[in-house]
Amino acid sequence: MMFKLTRLSLALGLAAGMTLGLSACVSPPKEDTRITQIDSSKLGLSQNNSPRAAEGWWKVFGDAQLNQLIDDALVNSPSLGEALIRVRGAQAQAIAAGAKLRPGFAIDADETYQRLSENYIYPPKELGLGLSGGDKAWLGQTTLGMSWDLDFWGEQENLLKQARNKVVAAELDSATARLMLSGAMAQSYVDLFRSYALADIAQQNERQRETMLKITKSRVNAGLDTQLELKVAEAALPQARTARLQAEIQRDIAIHNLAALSGHGADAYDKIGRPQIAPDATLPLPNELTLDLLSRRPDILAAKARVEAATAGRAAAKAAFYPDINLKAFVGVQAVGLDKLSDSGSAIYGAGPALHLPVFDSQRLKAGYIGATAELDEAVASYNETLLKAVRDVADQLSRLESLKRQLAEANQTSMATEAAYKLAQSRYQAGLSSQLVVLNAETQVLNSRRDLVSLNTQLLITRVTLLLTFGGSFDPTSYPALAQGVTHE
Repeated sequence: MMFKLTRLSLALGLAAGMTLGLSACVSPPKEDTRITQIDSSKLGLSQNNSPRAAEGWWKVFGDAQLNQLIDDALVNSPSLGEALIRVRGAQAQAIAAGAKLRPGFAIDADETYQRLSENYIYPPKELGLGLSGGDKAWLGQTTLGMSWDLDFWGEQENLLKQARNKVVAAELDSATARLMLSGAMAQSYVDLFRSYALADIAQQNERQRETMLKITKSRVNAGLDTQLELKVAEAALPQARTARLQAEIQRDIAIHNLAALSGHGADAYDKIGRPQIAPDATLPLPNELTLDLLSRRPDILAAKARVEAATAGRAAAKAAFYPDINLKAFVGVQAVGLDKLSDSGSAIYGAGPALHLPVFDSQRLKAGYIGATAELDEAVASYNETLLKAVRDVADQLSRLESLKRQLAEANQTSMATEAAYKLAQSRYQAGLSSQLVVLNAETQVLNSRRDLVSLNTQLLITRVTLLLTFGGSFDPTSYPALAQGVTHE
């Protein structure tokens, strides 16, 4: 037994020596990466921490219908389902990559009925030694084989790292899809809220035009106005009705959009009612650009995981230039004739090293390494772009939020002034102290200010939601175990 182990060790030693001697035949090309990853410390981000939104952050609006629609969307959305399918695919690839690091076992069996060669290992018939050349017989063999790639150069290990990081990236893509879906639902719900408010204004306008027409008719009958004022008042009423119809169709379209996002069809249209959200609900929003943005956004972490995956893939492509050394072993039975397979003398076994040298495969290996380097550059460039876009997104929303607050303060003052002017113009017209044109101009100003208030209030609400989303929303990396297990660091 000691002799056999010594011969096995010698065989492995000879294989390693051949490996070192022949590895110089094919070497990796000098292909360096060309894209440098951005240093996050040079982005001008504050070291302070910002508040994190809780899971189900949209519940602060106090609208049960919104809560139900988002719950439905997170269950029924096709886009979220596609992201989860990609996670399963990445997990399957990781399992396959991990299997290559473990010994593989296989059972092989075959039975073949054949004519035995007269010019092979079988004796001639004239010797009379039993089974001879020219005879026909069953040749059978059953073996349990083992093959184990020793992975001296880390190729399989790096492929496993690459696959695990792809799982992480897919998990984070799913988190991104979930985050964006909940945000899109909340924003679309605010859009429905705005559509209802604009429809209300259009209805108020229609009623005001009806009132104006009645006043004008009374004044014409009293001889205070002419047919000109009457025709102007009559023309204004269908314009108001048209505006109301336009506002109502926008409301219906907003309902259709919400139903589609929540994974429903036309059956849900009649079930979606008027939003009852509290526009001034408190959301945990950042007030500056902080460094923890990098760990709050799943898309940034997904881009980072893809950089790690590409790094491992490049290392695996480099290791492919070196020889593979496997250990192989088998045990089984082999016999001529079915009745001999169970005989103890039919047992066979063996073990030894196997060597694969990529001597004449240089072009394919070099192409693979260059391609892996390009993939790493692409991943780094994508990470840099994602990071810069995230910083820009948050900065944009912070600036927009402050601007909308100031615009809203000005719009409130304008609204109060126009409402007062309109009431005064109506009273003066009814008393015969001003013309109809003054009233119509005042009414136009009132309608514009009301629309501006609705628009600014809903823009402010949508901006607050968008800011929450651009800062990662309720994403919590600690709730994704694959993030801790899969992402590798050099």
